[in-house]
Amino acid sequence: MNTLLLKLAVTAAVTCLLTSNPIAAQVSPTTPRAAHVQITQGPAIEMNTEFLTIIRWTTNNPGASPEHYGVVHYGTDPKNLIETAKSLIRLNPDHASTVFRVRLDNLKPRTTYYYTVGSEEANGTDDGAKSAVKQFTTPGESQRAGRSRAWD
Repeated sequence: MNTLLLKLAVTAAVTCLLTSNPIAAQVSPTTPRAAHVQITQGPAIEMNTEFLTIIRWTTNNPGASPEHYGVVHYGTDPKNLIETAKSLIRLNPDHASTVFRVRLDNLKPRTTYYYTVGSEEANGTDDGAKSAVKQFTTPGESQRAGRSRAWD
């Protein structure tokens, strides 16, 4: 009797493994495109060091494609934001809002940067929400809070 139950359990497990489709389980469903995407919170500086900054903002859920990019256009001249940083996220169709975080790398210490934020679908279609021009200044080495070098 135990041998029969064991064979039945093994057969059922093998059948489930062979007939399941793990790729289908990982595909996010698309949601209807929002009529109007707007920034509901931020943008705000989440982290700021002499060489990198993370900018965070929230929008209503833009919908459509499950993959979106948070996009930051930035530079040292507010009228010429020539640099771009992007961060890929997956939308959660069950959430009414979406939080974007984008990391800006290779910044210069003690430098004021200007930026705008927005978002786009993975295919490059703009969601239509864009912030006003904001600014931040990277700290100098002596202004690093809570960090020390091993030789200090």
